[in-house]
Amino acid sequence: MKAVVLKKTNGPTGLVIQEIDTPQPAAGEVRVNLKASALNRRDYWITLGKYPKMQLPCVPGSDGAGIVEAVGDGVDSGMLGSEVVIYPALAWGEEQSSYGPDFRVLGMPDQGTFAEAICVPAANVYPKPAHLDWTQAAAIPLAGLTAWRATITQAEVNAGQRVLITGAGSGVSTFAILWCLHHGAQVYVTSGSAKKLIAARRMGVAGGENYHDPDCYQKLHQQAGGFHTVIDSAGGNALNQLLDTLLPAGRFVFFGATLGNPDNGLEMAKLFFRHIRIQGTTMGSNDEFAAMLAFVAHHRITPVIDQILPMEQAETAHQLMANFNQIGKIVLLNN
Repeated sequence: MKAVVLKKTNGPTGLVIQEIDTPQPAAGEVRVNLKASALNRRDYWITLGKYPKMQLPCVPGSDGAGIVEAVGDGVDSGMLGSEVVIYPALAWGEEQSSYGPDFRVLGMPDQGTFAEAICVPAANVYPKPAHLDWTQAAAIPLAGLTAWRATITQAEVNAGQRVLITGAGSGVSTFAILWCLHHGAQVYVTSGSAKKLIAARRMGVAGGENYHDPDCYQKLHQQAGGFHTVIDSAGGNALNQLLDTLLPAGRFVFFGATLGNPDNGLEMAKLFFRHIRIQGTTMGSNDEFAAMLAFVAHHRITPVIDQILPMEQAETAHQLMANFNQIGKIVLLNN
């Protein structure tokens, strides 16, 4: 079968299209004929070698949707022909509070979704919401799940709350906006791009400010009157300003730290006097994935997609990820 293979960690130019052996499902597995896959920031970092325990060559990709075309021993043959979305990881474990020691994301070291087919445990495929096409379905898994756990599980966002989501335009932040809006929350955003702020307003957010403005967070606090939750992926020196926007008992939930640690430390007194919670989060469980897809189907939600490219243009797709200009997801479509 055809696959995207990362040969060298010299950036997206290390990706090549080549023929590899079609995988055969082991006991308890299914093989999915992939119709579409989607990129995440993780995939770009892997091309640079900036990921733990790198193993080359590898087939990257965590997001995928397609049709079950073969089943292994012990799997109900009735699954053949099912249109499915793939849970983007393996071995979450038994606990919902955190993943177990064997947890890993698809796409290095295990084969990923940038290929014509993939074998995964039968328990890791879920019915594709009927209103979604293949590209829309493939856009959801990793970013949608990360945002779901951050907003719904950890932050417990619900109707009437006010939520600040930083870095509008990224895949995860775009899903966080969708989940919060469809749960009845009032959403505000930050971005360094006027185009992304306009796009967020079109999605239905109540307000947004450019984070390059030194008064950004003060303005947002004044507009909203404070936030019940902040969803962040950057960290850095804005951390204490973001914490200042929270209402008493507010939650700061973060799933990344692209700007590193704050140079000015953490103002601890402000946290305990105001009962502020800081919660880290990563990915999500199979149960959360199922709940997210059911929510998508019930509300007929469609993800935001920036561009759709053929799998043969995987290198170009990864180059697009490098400049942070996309709004929503970049998707690869198989012929």
